[in-house]
This record gives sequence, C-alpha cells and structure tokens, in this order.
Amino acid sequence: MEEGKRIESYEVGELDQYLFGQGNHYEIYRKLGAHIVDDGGRKGVYFAVWAPHAKSVSVIGEFNGWDRTANVMERQEPIGIYTCFVPGVQKYAMYKYCIETCRGEYINKADPFAMHAELRPGTASKVVDISDIKWSDAEWMERRKQWKHTEQPMSIYEVHIGSWKRHPNGEDGFYSYREFGREIVKYVKDMGYTHVEIMGVAEHPFDGSWGYQVTGYFAPTSRYGTPQDFAWMINYLHRNRIGVILDWVPAHFPRDAHGLADFDGTPTFEYADPRKGEHPDWGTKIFDFGKNEVRNFLISNALYWIENFHVDGLRVDAVASMLYLDYGKKDGEWVANEYGGNKNLEAVEFFKHLNSVVLGRNPGAVMIAEESTAWPQVTDAAENGGLGFSLKWNMGWMHDFTEYMKLDPYFRKGAHNLMTFAMSYAYSERYVLVLSHDEVVHLKCSMINKMPGLGFDKYANLKVGYAFMMGHAGKKLLFMGQDFAQLREWSEARELDWFLLAEEEHQQIQNWVRDLLHLYKRNRAMYEQDNSWEGFEWVNADDGTRSIYSFIRHSRNGKKNLLFVCNFTPMERADYRVGVPRRKQYKLVLNSDDAKYGGRGEERPLVYKAVKSECDGRPYSFGYKLPPYGVAIFEF
Repeated sequence: MEEGKRIESYEVGELDQYLFGQGNHYEIYRKLGAHIVDDGGRKGVYFAVWAPHAKSVSVIGEFNGWDRTANVMERQEPIGIYTCFVPGVQKYAMYKYCIETCRGEYINKADPFAMHAELRPGTASKVVDISDIKWSDAEWMERRKQWKHTEQPMSIYEVHIGSWKRHPNGEDGFYSYREFGREIVKYVKDMGYTHVEIMGVAEHPFDGSWGYQVTGYFAPTSRYGTPQDFAWMINYLHRNRIGVILDWVPAHFPRDAHGLADFDGTPTFEYADPRKGEHPDWGTKIFDFGKNEVRNFLISNALYWIENFHVDGLRVDAVASMLYLDYGKKDGEWVANEYGGNKNLEAVEFFKHLNSVVLGRNPGAVMIAEESTAWPQVTDAAENGGLGFSLKWNMGWMHDFTEYMKLDPYFRKGAHNLMTFAMSYAYSERYVLVLSHDEVVHLKCSMINKMPGLGFDKYANLKVGYAFMMGHAGKKLLFMGQDFAQLREWSEARELDWFLLAEEEHQQIQNWVRDLLHLYKRNRAMYEQDNSWEGFEWVNADDGTRSIYSFIRHSRNGKKNLLFVCNFTPMERADYRVGVPRRKQYKLVLNSDDAKYGGRGEERPLVYKAVKSECDGRPYSFGYKLPPYGVAIFEF
C-alpha cells in the first residue's frame, strides 16, 4: 500500500477540537475524514468524524465485511469527534460510518470529509491520498498572486463536463477529467476565453441535479475519474494559461439517506427548525450558519478547492437563498430574525468570514456571487459593511437583455431603456454579465431560439446581441453551446449538438463570437476600466426610434479606444452618421456584414476620417452605411 504519514500528525487533539468548535480550523479536512497513516510500523487508515449527538459510531467497509462491531470508534470530548485507526486498509477501499443514534437506531452515512466516492448509484466513500499529487503550474500560481480581476480580462466559458462532449460508446460515454482537459484547452484557446467555469463537480448522487445537490463536498465526482485526474486537468489548464472557476454550493444539500441530512440522527449540519432548515421549493436542507462547526466545514471546503487543487475561484450558487430567511417560502413557513426582519444575519456573517479568509489567504483568487436581488454591497469589503465578494453575476442585466432580444424589432423602440438601464447601476457592484445554463433550460429556449424572426434574422439578432454584451461594462460569461447557436435547450443527458458546425450559419456565429472574444482579450479598453465611469461613454443612448445604440470604451492611456455601433432592427441605415469626440481617423476593426459572419460581404473602407459636422451632440462625426442588424466596431 501507499507509504503512510505518521499518525501523530493526523490525530485529533484538544487544539483541533477547540479551533473547530470556534469555527476557525481552516484545514480541519486534514484531521477529519480518512487518512493513510503509519502507526509505529503498522500502516492503515486513521478515521475521524464529527457526530456530536451519536450514541456510538463505527467504521464499516470492504476491509471488515461491513461489520459494525469490528471497528468501533472512540469518542473525543468535548465536541463529539469520533476516531479510530484501522490497520491494513488500502487506498481506494470503500467505507461508511455506522452511527447509533440517541434513539438506538443504526444509520449508515458517507464521510462528510471524504475526498473520493464510489461511482453512483453506489454511495460509499473511498480512501484516497491527495498529498501525492504532482503540480507543474508554479508559473501560473506565482502570476496569480499579482493578478487583479478588476483590471484584467475575464471571459468565462461555463461548461458541464458530462455533457460537453461524450464518447459514442459505453454506458455513460463521459470524458474523463484528463480527456476533457486536453479537449477543452484546444477549444478555449481557439475561441479566446480566459477562464473555464465548471458546473457542479463535487460528488452528487443524481445527474439531473447538475451537481447542485451535493453529498460529497470534498470529493471531485468519480464520474470522470479520481482526485488525481481532477488535479491533472486543472494543472493542464493552468499550463495553458487558462483559469479555472468551480461552482460551489453552500446554500443547501439533499436529503439522501447517506448524505449530510440528519447526520447523527439529529439535525447536525442543518437548522433544527424546519422553517429555517428546509427549502420547500427544492426539497433540500439548509446549512445552519449559526453553528461554528458548520461554518467551519464550509469555509475549510472552499479553501480545500483553492489551496489543494489550485482552483482560481469559486462561483457561489444561490446566494440570495442564503441571505433571505423567507426565500421561496410562504407566510408561516419562515422565522424572522431577532429584529423581526427577513435577513439571515448568520449567513451574512458567514459570507464576510468566508470571503475575508479565502481572499486574504489566496491573493488573486476570486469569489463570485450568484445573487439575484438588489442586496447592497455584495462586492464591497466586509470592513465597509459589504459581503466581501470579488464579483457578482448581473442578473438584472441578463433579464433585461433577454427580454429585449426576444421582442420583435418593431416593438423594440418601446423598450429601448431595457438595454441602457444596466449602465445606471453598473458601478454599484463589480459585475459579470452572464448568459448561463439557467437561461437555456426548462422551456426557456436556447439563445438562438429566443431570437425573433426566421433564418437570417435569428442569427443576425444573436450576433448584434453578443456584440452589445461584449462591449458593455462588466466581465463576460457564456454557457457552452451558445457560441455556435445550439438549437436545442441544454440537457445534461446528451452532448452538445456539435454536428451543427457543419452548417454555415452556426459556423458563422462561432466565427463572430471567436473574433469578439479575441478583440475583448487584446484591447485594454474593453476591460481595464470596467469599474469606472471613465471606461464607458454613451455616444447616443436615446436613439430609440431606430433602435441603434452607440458607445465608446476608453482605455486608461487613451490609446486604442473602441467605438461600438449596434443596429437592432432589420432596417439598413445608408445615411447613418455617428458623433465622435475627436477629429481623428477611425479604423473599422469588426464588421458584422463581413461574409465570414453571414453578412453581405460588401466592400467598404477600413478607415473613416471624422469631419467637423455636429452629430449626437458632438462637434465631429463620420458617415457609415449601417446594414440591417449591423454591428461596427472602430478603433481610435
């Protein structure tokens, strides 16, 4: 078997219990769980589990015939951690904890701190050692310490490993972590994304939950391989200069019998009062953020992914459901806080603690909130009264954008403000503009099928929408399949419809998105002043009659600024003029009418000289023949 570490370094001591009980043992996963050790020449595994209200606990597994009398654990006081050493247990051995509840019943539970698990439908934990992982991404990790998300490009490709691509043969056809890593690097580098955001990778029993109902918070899902394979994938992405963000789910967990629910026969990880501890809509349990040990479990888990697996950031799922005690609940289904309000004050303190520790210990890492309400100061520092997140998903922008894009162009003039409103609050938080998986499931249609019209109109609409998104202030996120206009809604049960790329229209959309992403990445004007009014300037935000938006993205040094003109109707504007700030030359760097994007391919000048002619309230302007659904981006 593997060389064991000395047992003394893994034994749970008084200090460990004290820190865990205070909620400050940030590496508690090094003590709890299953660890391969050497006890004076006897190699085996040291098991430790927190089960404060259990009458007794034993380890059951392949190594003892699943016999609850074979390896009874010893209770450590004062907080109820049970421990034992079992000699001869091998790496990858399956095990569970058999817990005798205070009512005298026996329940079998997976290890909350297990770092590997049996492939579903099996539910056992597996012994593994992640200390032998070899890393070769030192250059990336060193650079990350200096990385500032506020001043750097971030274009995120959101992806679900199990349905991005699949092998045609085999029961599931899943790509392994290593296969996926090799393939995703090729795709992401070609397209020009800077980061990959991986959906629900912690162990979960049900594929249809997409990884958002977690039973193994410390275990990369075994669907795609081992923790070593998972680490290889991240290492490979880093060596190719691609950042990795993981979805992380501290909002709730499922009721599965082997999971965290009623772990020791009582509500251990969840609130005891069902009005606080259960989500009626989701049928799941809510973590008890008032319990030090529970907060410690979650904070140490966040650090585990970032510090042990070199993950560059976490996108925290369903933050609003944690902040509001009445989220998804009717009158009588929730309990007010001590002041009579609906804010979960314990969750607020949890976020402040979480973000200050994670970001304080890991410069350059990011914490991203999926927060769907107008909760103030989500991305402000905890010391200023904020929650301390690095970035927040801009759900308001997403809603307004998709509502506008679905409109028949004839009616867009009456909804012109939907596309300008987000700039009125764009600097109240640090935002990511998102078109995520949530927008292309549950009968909401794929992005291309949200677009009005038929044929050319659908694809042209999508192109102008994507250009507007790329030019708008904020980081960017696109879900897989949207960049080549996947026709069907996304399903976790099948791979993306890659065969569509054999068709011209889909290839043209992909060409367009690729060129937008590369333009975004190489032009500082697009990202370095994302959080400053000096970075974005409307030229004309009020051209509602024609449904045309024009704006400028400014670089800090005033070089290579970008002027965007976006026409959201099928009307050609042959006499279009745009006002500009200076009497300069304006170079056309992206033109949606180019044939490679499905346009008409008309010959047109690459350079336009501004003349003294008032337009859009500016002294200078130049003319540009704006095609139907036309996008023109000029550098000056």
